[in-house]
Amino acid sequence: MPNAERDRLANPDEDWTMWGPYVAERAWGTVREDYSANGDAWGFFPYDDARRRTFRWNEDGLAGFSDRHQRWCLAFSFWNGRDDHLKERLFGLNGHEGNHGEDVKEEWWYLDAMPSHAWGRMAYAYPQQTFPYQQLREINAHRSRREREYELLDTGVFEDGWWDIIIDHGKADPLDLSVRVTVTNAGPEADSIHIIPTLWFRNRWRWEANFGEEPQIIAADHGGLSLNEERSGRLELTATDGATRLFCENETNRERLWDQPNRLPFTKDGINDHVVEGADSVNPSGHGTKAGLWYEFTLEPGESREIQVRLAPSEQPVGDAITELLAQRQREADEFYGELLHSVDDDRRHIARQAMAGMVFSRQWYHFDVDRWLKGDPAFDKPPEARLHGRNAGWRHLNNADVIPMPDAWEYPWYAAWDTAFHCLPLALLDPGSAKHQLSLLGREWFQHPNGQFPAYEWSFSDVNPPVHAWAVLRVFELDGAKDLDFLEHLVHKLLINFTWWVNRRDNDGNNLFYGGFLGLDNIGPFDRSAGLSGGALEQSDATAWMAMYALDLLEISIRLAMERPGYEQLATKFIQHYAYISTAVHEHDLWNDEDGFYYDVFRHPDGDQLLSVRSMVGLIPLFATRVVSQLARSETGEFGVNLDWFRANKPDLAQNMHENEQGDILLSLVSPERLQRLLSIVLDEEEFLSPYGIRGLSKYHTDHPYTLDFDGQSFSVGYEPGESESDLFGGNSNWRGPVWFPLNYMLIESLRRYDQWAGGAIKVEMPTGSGNQVSLGEVATELSERLSRLFVPDEDGLRPSMPRHPHYDQDGVWHDRLLFHEYFHGDDGRGLGASHQTGWTALVAPLLANAATPLGRRRRPRG
Repeated sequence: MPNAERDRLANPDEDWTMWGPYVAERAWGTVREDYSANGDAWGFFPYDDARRRTFRWNEDGLAGFSDRHQRWCLAFSFWNGRDDHLKERLFGLNGHEGNHGEDVKEEWWYLDAMPSHAWGRMAYAYPQQTFPYQQLREINAHRSRREREYELLDTGVFEDGWWDIIIDHGKADPLDLSVRVTVTNAGPEADSIHIIPTLWFRNRWRWEANFGEEPQIIAADHGGLSLNEERSGRLELTATDGATRLFCENETNRERLWDQPNRLPFTKDGINDHVVEGADSVNPSGHGTKAGLWYEFTLEPGESREIQVRLAPSEQPVGDAITELLAQRQREADEFYGELLHSVDDDRRHIARQAMAGMVFSRQWYHFDVDRWLKGDPAFDKPPEARLHGRNAGWRHLNNADVIPMPDAWEYPWYAAWDTAFHCLPLALLDPGSAKHQLSLLGREWFQHPNGQFPAYEWSFSDVNPPVHAWAVLRVFELDGAKDLDFLEHLVHKLLINFTWWVNRRDNDGNNLFYGGFLGLDNIGPFDRSAGLSGGALEQSDATAWMAMYALDLLEISIRLAMERPGYEQLATKFIQHYAYISTAVHEHDLWNDEDGFYYDVFRHPDGDQLLSVRSMVGLIPLFATRVVSQLARSETGEFGVNLDWFRANKPDLAQNMHENEQGDILLSLVSPERLQRLLSIVLDEEEFLSPYGIRGLSKYHTDHPYTLDFDGQSFSVGYEPGESESDLFGGNSNWRGPVWFPLNYMLIESLRRYDQWAGGAIKVEMPTGSGNQVSLGEVATELSERLSRLFVPDEDGLRPSMPRHPHYDQDGVWHDRLLFHEYFHGDDGRGLGASHQTGWTALVAPLLANAATPLGRRRRPRG
């Protein structure tokens, strides 16, 4: 059936993603903007400087749009008439101020979006009374890590009323953007609101050599604004009548910040100071590199008002034309998601649709040239020499300037390698081409290190994230119809380089047991696994299992290619051998503890080996190294099939983790069928890992039995912490000692389904343990998927377990259907924790709800 959005994505002649919501929610406090000697990014560029100081690498704003190269930006500012500055960007505490690290203190939601950016909707709740900036800072500063965070809802500021703001955007064509802002007085009395659509150029002229003529924004005859920039050309911003036009420059106010002379008189904060303080800080001549349209409305309780703006190469009408356009695009979104999510009920479709809206809105323009950052720009003071040997000094090749999904819109406004991999599954449901582009980027020469490592994240590109990218490549390949062999062939070469880096750099003793450091699991161990302990070596159950899984994924990619391109048969044989050596090493070197029926890390030390017997997700990751080589694949890849049979016959000691069923399908798994049942008896025990909302990161057993390691005069311990982190490892802003995390739950579900497929449903386990209820592994996977989904589905009282405990989110609350997708979830009550818009992996609820997590992605979205 016809589908306008699918047609847009498939049309090679029109690029609908040239413009999009690519402006970050936060650009201050990032590594890119840090030019200090000591690497204190939070202290070098704080929130209060952001309205007066020009950003170097990218821009931020509220509900912001830009072109793909962020030459121009459009965003929206609001003022309640009481705050001491405009609401130009979302406020939050920096990493030093929050009792659990950085934390946004706002209420906003991504409600709907199409991947072409032809339609989108977000909402923002702005208090009518003075925003409690100082209260949030002071109370959080006095709270310990054992106390929960003090949130904006806790201040009571919304009880005095707020402005409910809906921001809709739609495009008539790739270069014709319309935005409608609707404000409603959700307060008890008449009140006034100021709305300022703001347009500006990213300041490139101060640091680009031979930039040429500076761009300009001027007052247009049609009552709006005209933009002129050499590469973007001329653009016209038309708007609803009644605005006052304000102009300044996107230049730092050096005088106010540092008591130094300004280059130009009307600086970046000119509009803010004019509206809030009545200062003569805007250019009366009507031009600049930053401009705003200032509206002020007084509304009665419940009354609404809207403004519209439209940006296009020529003057375009607003009013009914925009209203009709947005209505049409919303209908097209209904058609798009109706087809994509046809098999789920209305409430679950609502959940998945908002999860994927966050996925779309999270795509932001990310710019970072490390070499130039280390050296500094000629027009500015030279950075301290210490920087040349400090953070990311070994990543001078890295030069990123692309639209990339961010893990979280505010808390993590930078990509992280394994987050990107998980991003790509929900993204592939929406737009497979975009997902493939993101995975390809990590292997490009300006991303991937010459030694083969993928960049982790800007705080330390050399940190090590789990190698899940071959897995993501396969999942995206399947979700796209399993036809694009060129995509597989292109990526397999980049993955081979990365796999070789792992083998050469992370196998300490050449015994096929691997060390990877924290591997994204932050505080899951008794000590910082990246720093380690002196005098010994850590052999990691998770690092080794990830490598076994990596070998199996490369095996599967090689088989897929070999079935059409025989030159890959020998590569498939290579990865059978890699897997065999790793799987054998796991069992020869005691990572499996037969007494406990669990996998652990082992600390090797001259005084004696120490088993780190922490029951955590570290010991479940071996389950992810489970793949099936079908009889069909063996028969259609002649040389590989022969080599595999020879290997099993002649290397029985290495083939002990290869199990053939009656159909001739071979299970390759670190966890044998016998050990699987023992391990699952712990995993599915509600007093251990099984939460009402998925699998916990650490067993509840450690509530009464904390693990303690005494070593070299120090004592390290791990106890069950179902909520926020009680330790300060990795900044204390995430916690793997008890909460539920989506990404590893998702991979566990997939592995169980794959195991069940091989066993034909014959393997039964108790769920929950001790219940006497015997179910197949497929049924376990379905129940785990349901428990994860339950985080967002209203319970018998109409409450969504993951949402904040506040009347506004209750069954009859005004925000009940506006969802948040948190970073992780309380292990006992399901409450959302950490970053509140963690689209990097919590958006995986969308493919779970769409039933797209079956082995090898066998269910595909229907094609018209």
